[in-house]
Amino acid sequence: MAAKTAKPAKKTKTAKAKPAAKPKKTVKAKPAAKAKPVKITAKEFEKALAIGRPPNIKKLFPNSKALIVSGKVIDRALLAKGQAMTIAANGRNYLVIRGALKAAQRANAALIIEIAKSEGGASSYCATNYWNMARRVDQAMNELGITVPVAVHADHYGIKGPKDVETARVEIPSMFEAGITSIAIDASHLPDAENLLASIELNRYVPKWAGLETEVGEIKGKEGLSTVPEALFLIQGLNAHGIFPDWIALNNGTAHGIQTSEQGIQVELTAEIHEALKPYVVSGAQHGTSGNDSDRLRRIAKETLTTKANVATALQMITWGVKVNDYGNAELDKKGDFLKLPDSGVSQELWAEMVAYADQQGWKGGNYKKLNLPFENKIMSQPKKIRDRSEKAVADFIYGLLTKVFNAKDTAPLGVKAILKAGSYNLGPKAKRIEKKAQWTEKTIRAKGAVLTPDKGPKGDFDD
Repeated sequence: MAAKTAKPAKKTKTAKAKPAAKPKKTVKAKPAAKAKPVKITAKEFEKALAIGRPPNIKKLFPNSKALIVSGKVIDRALLAKGQAMTIAANGRNYLVIRGALKAAQRANAALIIEIAKSEGGASSYCATNYWNMARRVDQAMNELGITVPVAVHADHYGIKGPKDVETARVEIPSMFEAGITSIAIDASHLPDAENLLASIELNRYVPKWAGLETEVGEIKGKEGLSTVPEALFLIQGLNAHGIFPDWIALNNGTAHGIQTSEQGIQVELTAEIHEALKPYVVSGAQHGTSGNDSDRLRRIAKETLTTKANVATALQMITWGVKVNDYGNAELDKKGDFLKLPDSGVSQELWAEMVAYADQQGWKGGNYKKLNLPFENKIMSQPKKIRDRSEKAVADFIYGLLTKVFNAKDTAPLGVKAILKAGSYNLGPKAKRIEKKAQWTEKTIRAKGAVLTPDKGPKGDFDD
C-alpha cells in the first residue's frame, strides 16, 4: 500500500482517514449447537401421569402407568424441537404396535399409534380397530415399560355423504369412550363447501382437549393436488367457527399403499400451502409416507411445518417378513411376487398359507392388506422367536426413521414439559379466532365454495 509515502491530508471537519484495519481472521460458520436433551425426573413423570392423561383414558385404565395423551401433546412436542415430525404408525396388527412403542422408547420420541376407518372402522380389514386400539396400546405400554407420551389417533374418519354424517354422530362419541385421544375428520371426498360444513357439524362430537386433524384433497398421488385457495377456505371457515385443527392433511403428491419412486411428496407445494396457513397456526400431517425416499422425507421435516407422518403399508410388510426398500415399498421377485425373506417375519409355512389364501381370493399387490384380519390370530400363534423378530424388524425400521430422517429423537420429554406447563391434559388451541363467523354462514360457505375450481383428480376408491 502507498499510504506511508502519501502527504498527510489537510484537517477538515470530516474525520481523518484511518489506516486500513487489519483483516480479521476468517471464522467458519459453526453448525448450530445441538440443544441438550431435556430430562424428566421421576417426580415430573408421575405428575404428568397424574394430570396429563385425558378423562376417557383415566376412566378406562385407572391404574395404568402408560402416558397416553391427546394428539395436541405430540404436536407441541415436535414443534418445540422444530423441523421435526414423528411417525403415526398404523397398527394394522399387534406386532406393529409393539415394535413402534419399542422404537419410540429407544429414541426417546413422542409417538402416535393410529388406525384408519378403512383399516379399523365398523367394516374393516384389520383386527386392530377404533374400539380396541387404546386397550392394545395401554396393555403393551405397561408390559414393555414404555414411558414416552403416546397419542391414540383415529385416522381418516371418512365422510362421503349425509349418511356418513348421521353415522358419525353415534360412532365418534363411542370411539372416544373406547380411548381414542385424537381424530382426523376426513370429508375431503366431498366438494369443498360440503367438506367444511361436515367438519363444522361433526366438531361438536370431538372433545375440546383432543387432537384434531382436518383434510383437503383426497390422497390420489400426483392427480387432484391440493391448492392454497382450497386449504385457506377450509381452515378460515373452521377458524370462524372457533375450530382450530392441530393438523391439516393435503394431497401433495403421494398415494396410499404401494407406490413407485417416481411419485412422491411435492415438497415445494407443501411448503407453499403451509406458509399461507401460518396465521392460523396449523401443522401438517403427511399421509402416504411409504413410497418416498429418506431424502425427500428429511426435506418435509426441514422445509415444511409437518409434525405427523403416517406409515402403514411398510410396517405391515415388515412384520410379515417381506423385503422393503428405502422407499418403504415391498420388493418383488422375478415373477412379480412379494420377496419374502426366509429368516424374517412369519414362518415360511405361514407365508405360503397367506399367499395361497390371497390367490384364492384374487388379491394382488396392495390388496394383500386384506390378509391382516383373517391371519392376525395365526400370526400371534407363531413361536415367540418369530413374533420377536417381527417386532424387532418393525422397531429397527421405525427407530431409523425417528432418529435419522424425522428428527424426532428426544421429543418425548418436550411432550411431558408441555403437559406440566399447561398443568392439564388439555393444552388448548394453538390458534385464535381471526375470522368473523358472520362471514362464514352456510349460505356464504356454499357461495365461496362454488367459485373454487380445484382439480379433484380421477374418481374412485383411494382409501387404504
